[in-house]
Amino acid sequence: MIIQMLENEYWYGGCVSDGTRMPVGPEDNLEIQLDPNPTPNQAMPLFVSSKGRYIWKDAGFPIHFDRGNIVVPDDVRCEGGFGTLRGAYLAAMERHFPFKPVNLSRALLDKPIFNSWIELTFHQNEKDLLHYANSIVQNGFEPGVLMIDDGWSEYYGDWSFHSGKFPDPAKFINKVHDMGFSVMLWVCPFITPDTVAYREARDKGLLIKTAEGKPYICEWWNGYSAVLDFSNPEAVAWFDRQLQALQEIGVDGFKFDAGDSIYYREGHLTFGNVTPNEQSRLWAEYGQKYALNEYRVTFRAGGYSLFQRLCDKEHGWGNKGIAALIPDSLLQGITGHPFSCPDMVGGGEYLNFQQLEDSGLDEELFCRHSEIACLMPAIQFSAAPWRVLSPDHLQIIHRHLALRSQYESQREDSFKAAVSSGEPMLRFMEYQFPGEGFERVTDQFMLGSHTLVAPIYEKGKASREVSIPRGRWLFEGNTIVSEGEVRVLTPQAGMPIVLELQKDPQK
Repeated sequence: MIIQMLENEYWYGGCVSDGTRMPVGPEDNLEIQLDPNPTPNQAMPLFVSSKGRYIWKDAGFPIHFDRGNIVVPDDVRCEGGFGTLRGAYLAAMERHFPFKPVNLSRALLDKPIFNSWIELTFHQNEKDLLHYANSIVQNGFEPGVLMIDDGWSEYYGDWSFHSGKFPDPAKFINKVHDMGFSVMLWVCPFITPDTVAYREARDKGLLIKTAEGKPYICEWWNGYSAVLDFSNPEAVAWFDRQLQALQEIGVDGFKFDAGDSIYYREGHLTFGNVTPNEQSRLWAEYGQKYALNEYRVTFRAGGYSLFQRLCDKEHGWGNKGIAALIPDSLLQGITGHPFSCPDMVGGGEYLNFQQLEDSGLDEELFCRHSEIACLMPAIQFSAAPWRVLSPDHLQIIHRHLALRSQYESQREDSFKAAVSSGEPMLRFMEYQFPGEGFERVTDQFMLGSHTLVAPIYEKGKASREVSIPRGRWLFEGNTIVSEGEVRVLTPQAGMPIVLELQKDPQK
């Protein structure tokens, strides 16, 4: 089927990691494959347009934007008549992915999250984690969620604390709780082969099998593992029992990693006879029962009660680093994932991070990442700021967190809107101000309906261009009356540009 683009029509959607390639206009040529989701981040079989149309299918599909023509399979739906980008999104959301009841813990959004990955990588252990937690508090940071990453368990599939690294897990968790932290643990749907857990899951029929009926052994970034079949209720119950045992000793929630569609295969034997994308969706659906959850990759999980972060970014200035944070986060919102986190401050791609750390990290880059994240739904640190930054740069991080507190009511309002109506917490300029020529503005965002945020994301810059919609805006105590122009603004050193839309006194 060929869909003709309308004049000056722009499309957004699909894979969150394509944020820097959005929107797609009449002059663009772009092919996207959603069957299966080839990316390490969220994907939705949804595209919405600035002219009030949307494209949807319940499953993944290929789409080709070909210079004014949109080529899709015949069974894809294209609906129109909704006026604006906002109208198209709300119509698609209400019809195809209405929001589930949201039971997310506010600890994920109200306080900084500290993840142990960059500091400890695979060497998670009680002694060093307690040191990390103590250092957070001693360096003036508010205790929030302590997210313990891969390396804490005996092996994949046996989700109990490694006895050599954690002599008394319950006592350890109590100590962390006493400091004011909630505790989350990294888990995945994989099982290390040739272990007791593997043999148990195999014998109970809980694993995905090849077409020949043998347990499927998947090659993933940490090696080779068998894979739980989340279309099987017995596999879900088996996993449940392990996580419940962890909760009984004080664990508050879980970081659900992996579940990427690319690690499943068509033609494999599953209880529910499901596709790779559906396995990914079932893994995402599972996590909604926990108020403290985190996902990096999902398929068709828009509207779920999930905390979803961007995939690991490089410690760099380009589109593989912080230049992608705003576009990707905006795409999360317009595809139904409003409760988002822009990766770990400084970059979460640990091999890239460690290599650069040996030769000296870019402290300006680290601080600009924090600047971008500070007025987003969540902010997450991994590399300890007090270890990798000078005292002056560390003070900038604290200023960002103070600004975050200053805008607590605006963040609260945007959260309530997402919960009640499914609207994005972070919004494209075109979403909030349709028809003013902001279709391609993707390096600034609206926090809710009245707060415009334009961080600086280029090295060495102290100012930047800002696209300002029509109206009266307050910027650092000064009023700007805009007719819809672009202005160069200079914020306080190290801080984002923030403008507040003022009410018209005549109305």
